[in-house]
Amino acid sequence: MRIDVLTIFPRLFETVFSWGVISRAIEREIIFFRAIDIRDFTEDRHRTTDDYPFGGGSGLVMKAEPILKAVESLSDEGTKPYVIYASPQGKAFDNNKAQELSRLESIAFICGRYEGIDERVMNVVDEELSVGDFVLSGGEVPAMLMIEAISRFVPGVVGDMESVINDSFFSELLDHPHYTRPRELNGMKVPDELLSGNHEMIEIYRRIESLKRTMERRPDVFLKHDFDLTDKKALLALFKELKRDAE
Repeated sequence: MRIDVLTIFPRLFETVFSWGVISRAIEREIIFFRAIDIRDFTEDRHRTTDDYPFGGGSGLVMKAEPILKAVESLSDEGTKPYVIYASPQGKAFDNNKAQELSRLESIAFICGRYEGIDERVMNVVDEELSVGDFVLSGGEVPAMLMIEAISRFVPGVVGDMESVINDSFFSELLDHPHYTRPRELNGMKVPDELLSGNHEMIEIYRRIESLKRTMERRPDVFLKHDFDLTDKKALLALFKELKRDAE
């Protein structure tokens, strides 16, 4: 997969993607990543990328010409990228969207600043996405979040694909608790089920905890979940557990 980011602060991405799984994916050429400076597509000596809005108002607006030229330069290289604009006005970005976008060959993110971008840039945008109902100084951090989430689904980026499948939201449930050594710490013990060696018992225990967490913390996610056989077994076991506690 090729991922390009159009920004006026390309060095922000050099720092973030110099570490972790994305860095290794770039080194192994599973992902081809570039942070492209929008200022390189300006024509004035001040390399201006913003201007005052027509109609008045506070703040500045990013100019259309440099961004459009930057996007056009990507298409000139062969494959036309799928262009994403990170914006609080966009559709909500989630795990399903990350998985969907991971199947694309080429993606380009436009990172806005100030009061936003000239609306005429939206003519080349394929999708406007939001990472939450809040406002940031620019689109760089949202782009980083989306790239991280998308990259995890690209084959070869994460060594153990099973860990991706078991992550929160892949199955529309929150993740179960995790434990490692020592078995006891300051009076806190690892649950007996995880030490039993019984794989079915461990799976049911973990699913029970996932269901409980999701019901408590994200009831909206729980209500959308499609229950499989393991879910049903876990709910039966949870019901028996609650019944015993009540007696």
